[in-house]
Amino acid sequence: MSTAPLLSMPGRGPSVSFELYPPRTPRGQENVRRTVAALAEADPDFFSVTYGASGSTRTTSRELIEEILASTDVTPLAHLTCVGASAEDLGEYVSSLLDRGVRDFLALRGDPPAGEQDWHPHPEGLTRSAQLVRLLRRLAAEQHPDQQVSVSVATYPGGTYDSTGAPVVHADDVAALIEKQSAGADFAISQLFYDARHYAELVRAARAAGVHIPIVPGIIPLTDPNRLRRMVQLTDVPVPEHLLQLLDNAPDAEEAYRRGLRASVDLLHAVLEAGAPGVHLYTFNSARAVLDLLYQSDLRRMPVAPR
Repeated sequence: MSTAPLLSMPGRGPSVSFELYPPRTPRGQENVRRTVAALAEADPDFFSVTYGASGSTRTTSRELIEEILASTDVTPLAHLTCVGASAEDLGEYVSSLLDRGVRDFLALRGDPPAGEQDWHPHPEGLTRSAQLVRLLRRLAAEQHPDQQVSVSVATYPGGTYDSTGAPVVHADDVAALIEKQSAGADFAISQLFYDARHYAELVRAARAAGVHIPIVPGIIPLTDPNRLRRMVQLTDVPVPEHLLQLLDNAPDAEEAYRRGLRASVDLLHAVLEAGAPGVHLYTFNSARAVLDLLYQSDLRRMPVAPR
């Protein structure tokens, strides 16, 4: 089933989806298989599978998508980026996924490869995710005109505040979302944030500017202070100091986990109260934190062990 109509179905309740990344080692392959199996038990609406800079994980990303298709009933959503590939090369890769039955994509401009500060387009490539959306639409129409294909995009709530303490959403990010919608995007998934007001302000500003597609919040479990600090380096989105202090001051790792989980539940409930149509959870290829978050948020019931 395509994810295109997923967020507009009346009465179905919030959607739930998980992000996975392709493994780098044989041990990682076994771990991600266990994670996929555990997460599939929670009946998610889709798994998204990341795609490394410059297509560095192209083969392993496709293998993970094939594993999901073969071992679960969950829809896989394939990430694609513009970095390090010509438009022709991207088209060939998209066609290979369409041939394997993939009908759902996340179109991203992509970040520079590791070690590079600036983003440089391929001389025969694409420069904006909206162009990738159009490429996906064209290839899908040519190869599978009778089937529904879903194209989602990323959006950015940010993490800054004005002088009064109100959350700030940048006009350029809203304008980029309008461009992606015009290119044919079905819905957007937000990059991470730590204050639900940033998500609510993004939605408000986007709707005021004419964005009508659903905007799904992307949420990271707030259970690991070391990971949160690493994410600041990767995303430049600051983590609230009070949250880090809460975790750092815990007497042991399990108490830090419990405190972070409570904060994660509060964040998830806050975005749903703000009108979010669902939640997209960043798993880091581990099932425990995201499943605990779902169960404690009452978005999924904890399975009952057989007697």
